[in-house]
Amino acid sequence: MISLVRTALIYMVVGVGSGLFYREFTKLNNFAEGEATQLGLVHTHLLTLGFIMFLIVLVLEKTFTLSQSPKLFTAFQWLYNAGLVLTAGMLTWHGSLTVLGEQSNSMIAGLAGLGHMLLTAGMIVFFVALMKAVRIAQNERAAELQR
Repeated sequence: MISLVRTALIYMVVGVGSGLFYREFTKLNNFAEGEATQLGLVHTHLLTLGFIMFLIVLVLEKTFTLSQSPKLFTAFQWLYNAGLVLTAGMLTWHGSLTVLGEQSNSMIAGLAGLGHMLLTAGMIVFFVALMKAVRIAQNERAAELQR
């Protein structure tokens, strides 16, 4: 469980830092306030999909012991973290190019799409692990009630 707390903490720190970077980078480059850039999305993606999500996973781990299926739980963590890091990285890259007045390219879009696919795969594996853990908990509860 400590790894989930550490993961949430890392995403919180990086998420808050990305908000600071967005504000200062756009000011430094005289980017028009209110003009759309993907750089502004990094902050919310990291805080919501990273910090808050891993706090929720922590509560579910405590409640249902999701890690009792270690292969599923490990696969979820790797897929989801890789997807979120890749997605946030591409948002940062694309948004920074926008602020600098540069053109993006299809490679950035492709890598961002891959990041989203990894996030989706991670979510699917997470729900498979969660369903398995909930079924086990239900069966244990039913066996307890029969005693």
